[in-house]
Amino acid sequence: MKINLKENFDNIKDYFSPKVLGEINDVYVKIAKIKGDELPWHDHKNEDEMFLIIEGSLLMEVEGTEPFIMNEGDLFIVKKGLQHRVSSAKECKIMLIENKSTAHTGDIKSDITKDITDQLK
Repeated sequence: MKINLKENFDNIKDYFSPKVLGEINDVYVKIAKIKGDELPWHDHKNEDEMFLIIEGSLLMEVEGTEPFIMNEGDLFIVKKGLQHRVSSAKECKIMLIENKSTAHTGDIKSDITKDITDQLK
């Protein structure tokens, strides 16, 4: 299945609203645009989460570590159970690889939390 990232990013209108591009076994490949700091601190009790920066820069905050900037081409895996959040002063485009069971903002519900049905549209 051929997927054009530029076209798919162009179709994303809302920040912090991941969209599923495809699936590999029990894993979703998602993309999202990040701008601002609305994402709450959260964790995923049973799942790791992979972040790949496609364009722009992202501030990654993970419990137990100093906050750090991720730039285009950087990849980071947040291990299950670790509190984390991301933000960006300017628009940042990311790819996420997550188990299908991974809830957008873990057990935390906020104004930006998206159900998987929203992510599949």
